[in-house]
Amino acid sequence: MSAPTPYTISVPDERIEKLKRKLAVAEFPDELDAADQWSYGAPLADVQRLAKHWSNGFDWRKAEAKLNELPNYKTKIAVEGFDDIDMHFVWQKSENPNAIPLLFVHGWPGSFIEVTKILPLLSSSPTSGGPSFHIIAPSLPNFGFSSRIRTPGFALTQYARALHTLMLSLNYPHYVTQGGDWGFYITRAIGALYPHHCLASHINMIRASAPSWLSHPFLALRHAVTPYTAAEKAGLERTRWFTEDAQAYRQLQGTRPQTLAYAFADSPTALLAWIYEKLHDWTDGYAWTDDEVLTWVSIYWLGTAGPNAHVRIYYEATHNPTEVIPGKDSPASGWVPGVKLGLARFPREIAVVPRVWGWTLAGPVVYESEYDKGGHFAAWERPDAIVKDLGKMFGKGGPCYGIVEGKSGY
Repeated sequence: MSAPTPYTISVPDERIEKLKRKLAVAEFPDELDAADQWSYGAPLADVQRLAKHWSNGFDWRKAEAKLNELPNYKTKIAVEGFDDIDMHFVWQKSENPNAIPLLFVHGWPGSFIEVTKILPLLSSSPTSGGPSFHIIAPSLPNFGFSSRIRTPGFALTQYARALHTLMLSLNYPHYVTQGGDWGFYITRAIGALYPHHCLASHINMIRASAPSWLSHPFLALRHAVTPYTAAEKAGLERTRWFTEDAQAYRQLQGTRPQTLAYAFADSPTALLAWIYEKLHDWTDGYAWTDDEVLTWVSIYWLGTAGPNAHVRIYYEATHNPTEVIPGKDSPASGWVPGVKLGLARFPREIAVVPRVWGWTLAGPVVYESEYDKGGHFAAWERPDAIVKDLGKMFGKGGPCYGIVEGKSGY
């Protein structure tokens, strides 16, 4: 483990030129003459427009300069059984010496860029009245500007160890977390493995099942006698849509990631279409600009980890049980003792479960919110909502107020 050093993102010119050459000779498929092209996948006209702009109009150097305005750092992190990881992370330190260390964990197909909209909203001064945070937002190993993992078996346990080690290396022995998508699974694994260090978690993707009579008899009784609200019924329909019509990507990435890797390593348009479809389908009518989409995809194509390693997390997490719960692929839907939990519900999340289902996560659940707009990429779509939740959860009068106050190390 090495001391963190400031890091400047600087993609070599030859990689950008190679990308443009590939885009210039890209071949596109035809498509059916259908009224609803989205039901078949990313529409041809959209992908052609984006690919053309990526080649001729999009300015990566401008996007890169914007990313370099962030407080970027790198450090080496050791995880037993694997080569040292060059870990990239954004580290925004508060002026308040008693600020709460907050580990922000992205998912797929996101990246550290998702934290950028909440950074200025969380940069509270000691006299602002709201809670202050030291924010740490890493590029997960295999993503963005962190290194790729070349040894099999880097699953949720290893992701949790890597991020916990990062927090300790920054002298934050006690901290809280926020995340969705893989950030949900990884932060839950961190809580299960390190409950005396990870003191609370706020999540914006809730993966849980209905309470059973055996495991949660009181919740099961409440579930049996309480009708679903209109919002909960709509959420279950959204969940059904995802389960039946929108998760083929997860089955492919979780079973044959190497076969997909050939497309992603060779074709920027394949990577573009694959990610663009999710940005469209998983948000709540968010008005993506072409430059936003291409910045997101460029982080995957031009990042240190390369354009194909990102899908491996699905295979490894599925095929390697998390250490603390043998036989299960994650502790995410189980009990994480002692780690207080906040839940945020957004109507266009990929899975929207009834409120009582979320209570089965326990840890315990101390804060809940529900919004009438928003989807999977909550910190990007609804930064106001995430910041509001963190303020209410950790601010004065909140259930986690003072949770790390007086702890040593920061």
